[in-house]
Amino acid sequence: MEIHGTYQDQFSGVIDVFNANFQNKGEIGASFAATVNGEFVVDIWGGHRDSDKRLSWERDTIVNVYSSTKTMTFLVALMLYDRGLLDLDAPVAKYWPDFAQNGKENVLVKHVLSHSAGLPGFENIKTVEELFDWEACVSDLAVQAPWWEPGTQCGYHAISQGYLIGEIVRRITGESIGQWFSKEVAAPLGADFYIGMPASEFGRAADLIPGPDRVDLSKLDQESFLARVLSIPVKGAIIHTDDWRSAEIPAANGYGNARSIAKVQSLVANGGTAFGKTLLSQEACRIAAELQMDSNDLVLGIPMRYCMGYAQVTERMPYSPSPHALFWAGAGGSFILVDMERKICCSYVMNKMGDTLIGDERAVGLIRSLYDSLSA
Repeated sequence: MEIHGTYQDQFSGVIDVFNANFQNKGEIGASFAATVNGEFVVDIWGGHRDSDKRLSWERDTIVNVYSSTKTMTFLVALMLYDRGLLDLDAPVAKYWPDFAQNGKENVLVKHVLSHSAGLPGFENIKTVEELFDWEACVSDLAVQAPWWEPGTQCGYHAISQGYLIGEIVRRITGESIGQWFSKEVAAPLGADFYIGMPASEFGRAADLIPGPDRVDLSKLDQESFLARVLSIPVKGAIIHTDDWRSAEIPAANGYGNARSIAKVQSLVANGGTAFGKTLLSQEACRIAAELQMDSNDLVLGIPMRYCMGYAQVTERMPYSPSPHALFWAGAGGSFILVDMERKICCSYVMNKMGDTLIGDERAVGLIRSLYDSLSA
């Protein structure tokens, strides 16, 4: 197994774990990157970007990272807060007036960010193809009633959160969230990440390789929140189509690699400044870590701590020794960790999907090795 990239000698243990993922855990293609104090200490990749192992995973290979995309939308919201354009404590309807229907007049922006808005799924959007129609999706969310009293409980807004945040951004800026992110975040940082990938980049995208189904939908109570949220089959050949890649589905179809994700999220880990660029204030970073919900997630069925977008580590999810570290994950395995206390950020991205929604063992092993290397 040939591993490419750079790393400081102190982190040779991370390289061993990365290699072991290929040898022992069925890895096909992947990248891992970590920053400390806003600079890379590990930036590695290896393997192949196709299931036949004919195409090497290159330095500039990018892949759909599913819900890891959400962390980019959180950052956009925090940047708009910083600029005085978005009040996180304001009703969503302040920016999106037609949202104030069917009991949603008092849904706050922070409820959207903390998965407590009561809108974890759609009422009338039933197919992946319908997700490509932005107006249809946001109109559906605007007219429907919350599934529970907003702000009182949390439930993972798996796909809907991106449309909710994205429409708020569009109402404020006049641009789609993908356009605004590209101009205001990716370009200044030189971060190779897209929400709505240009056709010019399609040729270097790796295909996601399916793993075992995490949930057998046929065995779920079809009226349960989980079944309703998962009713749109976001998997299979559709995610390798040009339509999927070019659409803006801000909670699910971002394309990037570990380097680009770590480059962007290092801003939060380092008080708003990383790689010589300051895009956030220290106050915005503090707000990112403010605990909003600490309860059983009505969709996932497990206890979660949601901050302003990001989740916080728990005893059940001990991904960092820092008790207030933030994280998020994408279906199949991609992962981001933001540790403000130690000024660490790391990201793992792969194409062979695992069977976990949060906390894939490949990512967890790499993160554990990173911390071990720092404490050695």
